[in-house]
Amino acid sequence: MAKNLSEKFYTVMKKLEPRYPSKKALILPALHQAQEECGWLPAEVMEEIGEYIGVHPAQIREVASFYTMYNLKPVGKNHLRICTNVACCLRGSDELMGFAEKKLGIKCGETTADGLFTLSEEECLGACTTAPAMMANDDYVESLDVNSLNDYIEKIKQGVK
Repeated sequence: MAKNLSEKFYTVMKKLEPRYPSKKALILPALHQAQEECGWLPAEVMEEIGEYIGVHPAQIREVASFYTMYNLKPVGKNHLRICTNVACCLRGSDELMGFAEKKLGIKCGETTADGLFTLSEEECLGACTTAPAMMANDDYVESLDVNSLNDYIEKIKQGVK
């Protein structure tokens, strides 16, 4: 099998192995590391992880498809995930999603033509007291309204974020 993951990936995994009771317990950290390296998790990368850990690739895909933090298709440089669970919805996340779709010229689940933004719906970010909330890549953005979301997107477009 051709290697898709770098030596850095394998170095990180070797460092982590002693911390876990079994190699199988490395699935989540391996998926995180691979996604950080590749930007998303192509099938051949998940197969390589399965081979490294010693499990069938289907087990890797099962885990990766269960968690929304793993991207199973390419995403833009800035992945905006707006929470649409009850607390966020009651505080305007539907309006935020509609605004973001119009502002970016894409629908939820799509990526802008320039690859700068992907817009997604997130089931729950656990930020109910600061709703509505969004994950922008690995950062929480809370207490959003249309104006603050507009400002956030504009800063990214200008290269400030």
